[in-house]
Formats: sequence, C-alpha cells, structure tokens
Amino acid sequence: MASGAHGEPGSAQHIVHLVSSGAATSRADLVRELGLAPSTVSLRVQELVAAGVLTESGEGASRGGRRPRLLRVRTQGGVALAADLGSHHARLGAVDLGGGVLDPVDLPHDITAGPEPVVDWLCDRVAELAARQRAAGRTVRALGVAFPGPVRPGEGCVLSPSRMPGWHRYPLRDALADRLGMPVTVENDATMMAVGEHRAARPELDHLVVVKAGRGIGSGVIAAGRPHDGANGAAGDISHVRIEAAGERPCSCGNIGCLETVASGAALIRELAAQGVEVGSTGELLRLVADGDPRATTLVRTAGRHIGTVLSVVVNFFNPQAVALGGVLATAEPLVAAVRGVLYERCLPLATADLEITTTVTGPDAGLLGAGLTALREHLAAPPREPGAPPREQSALRQEESA
Repeated sequence: MASGAHGEPGSAQHIVHLVSSGAATSRADLVRELGLAPSTVSLRVQELVAAGVLTESGEGASRGGRRPRLLRVRTQGGVALAADLGSHHARLGAVDLGGGVLDPVDLPHDITAGPEPVVDWLCDRVAELAARQRAAGRTVRALGVAFPGPVRPGEGCVLSPSRMPGWHRYPLRDALADRLGMPVTVENDATMMAVGEHRAARPELDHLVVVKAGRGIGSGVIAAGRPHDGANGAAGDISHVRIEAAGERPCSCGNIGCLETVASGAALIRELAAQGVEVGSTGELLRLVADGDPRATTLVRTAGRHIGTVLSVVVNFFNPQAVALGGVLATAEPLVAAVRGVLYERCLPLATADLEITTTVTGPDAGLLGAGLTALREHLAAPPREPGAPPREQSALRQEESA
C-alpha cells in the first residue's frame, strides 16, 4: 500500500488506520509497524486518546512481558464536515474516520455570485450540518472544502479562477475558519476527487490521474501515493490546454482554443443550442444521450476524443497506473469509450501496457471523501471545537497550535 494512502507514516491518520484495520492493537504493535521510537509512539497515542479518537483499556495476550493494553478507535471519535463546491451546485456531508460519508446532500448555489455571498451561504449550511452531527453524538473536528479553481497549496487562498470574478487571491480558508471557529482546509476540487478515489477505493496505486468531467474539466494527480498540487496549485489543469480542434474559440481564461471550449458540459450545451436543441443542464444533456439522441451522442463522443487527446500527453509524460474518469459526463459510456480509444491509439505501448482506464468507484462522493479525509489528516489530533467560536478564541487556538 502506498504510504500516502492513509496519511504520512506515523501521522495521526496512519495510526488510526493501523488500529482500525487490526494491524496494530497496542503501542508495542505500533512501534513494530511504524519503526519509530517507543517514546514517540506513546506521545502520539496519548494525543489521540486525549483528543477522544482512541481508547486504551483492557489487557491483551502477553508475549513474554507485561500484558499490553488494547487500543481501539472510538466509534464516535469524530467526523470532518466536507463541502464539494461546483459552479452551480454543492454537495455537503460528513466524513468519518473509516472513510464513510454521512448525511450527504446536494444543493443549488451560484459560486459566481462572489466570495461574500458564497461564504455566508456555506457557513449557514455547515452550521446546519454540524448540528445534525452533534445531535447524533459525533464530534466535529474540522471542515474540508473542495473548490472549483486553483488554490495555493497550504494556504487555502484562491488563485485566478476562470468564470469567477472577485475570487482572485481570496483567503477562503481563513475567512471560513474565522466565521465558523473550527479548523478548515481548502483545496482544489479535482485534486480532492483524486484523493478521495485514491484513499477510499485505490490505496494500492502509487500513480493515478482522476479526471473531473462536468460543466468544466479538471484533473487531479496522485504521484508516489500523495496528491501533487504543483508549485502554485495548478497541477492537473488540463481544461486550458490548447487543442487544434478548438480553433480560435475564446475561453473564459482569456486565451483561445482551450479544451474547455469544446469538451466541457457548458460547451456541449452551447453547441446543442446552436443546433436548435435547448437543454438547461448537463444532466438534461445526458438524458438525451441515454435516449439515443444522435446529436447529443455525437457531441459527447467527440468531447471524449478531445479529452483523450489531451490525456494522451499526460499518460505518456506521467505514466500513471490508472486513469479514472469522474464527474457527471463520465456517466456517459460514449464519452468513456472515446477517451479509452484515443489513449490506446495515441499513447506509447509501454505507457498503456498495464494502464487501467475506467470510471471512478467513489462516484459523486469522491470530492467529499477527499476534502473530509484531508481535513481529518491535518486536524485529527487537535482538540475538537464547537462551530461558532468567536474569532478571538479561534485566533488564540491557532497560536496555541503553532507554539
């Protein structure tokens, strides 16, 4: 299993995984599994016990010395709230320590309205979700957000998102943390989809590309078992690769001829309208494909070939073990088949010899899982905080953590 599948070796999330899977039932087992000093393991276990994530009680079988105390993961050890934001909708839910998604809900919202209205809306929805978790006896430990645009790694600051005026350099992570009074992580949505698919369904893979094909197009990259963001959070942004078939079509990024202008759900809806077929959403477009409409089917198949053309460069360059297609457009078999055909046609035989080309296993929950598990990884051992803590208290807690 890749070391990044359940957190860094020795991290809180890695320790929880070893205990929950039965690979380690005591501190001595953890020392043996992790290869760390007993004092280091004891300190980390004690932090997790104090945080209410693990319990340590009873006595296990002796192996010649003192009988060890048994470690267990608390069934109510905590959840992360998660929000997977799209341009016109959001999916929210809670993610538990075992990678389960709780209380998922899809809601309409318009991210192009600007940062302040979106933050107001999201804080209200998160507070409602947190109240449901507390009512069920679950401890809320953090919030993870998957954002549909570039995010500066480690800072949660939005950078130059196309089609989203007012968002450039917006400190979304800090704005949410100050309003909600809880730890927050903010990452790119396609990267979070890749993390969710990797950790929940394909932890044995070290090198993975996950494509999000919906109203827009993006991809997330897992390299050496870890998410790869790039220097400024732009890794995997295949949407704005120029392709010959797009000609001189202007793109929302300010360039011309980008993949997005001919292969995204928004582009396909515009093209159908030009042919006299009005559809209001990507879902309606896919219903036409399912009904065998020749114009919609041809457009979706052609979009798959365009996406495959760009991915063929990615596959030859990166040589992943798998390419997983996700997002609403990936539910259309003509698109998936077209992508697969182009990759086998254009890639080096060595690059595709063992390559798996498939759809995501985690489906619509991939982004939630990625955002929630990332938040748990970063804040699992932190003391739980109630949503709505005043900004002054939140600031003080941050200073304590960084001390």
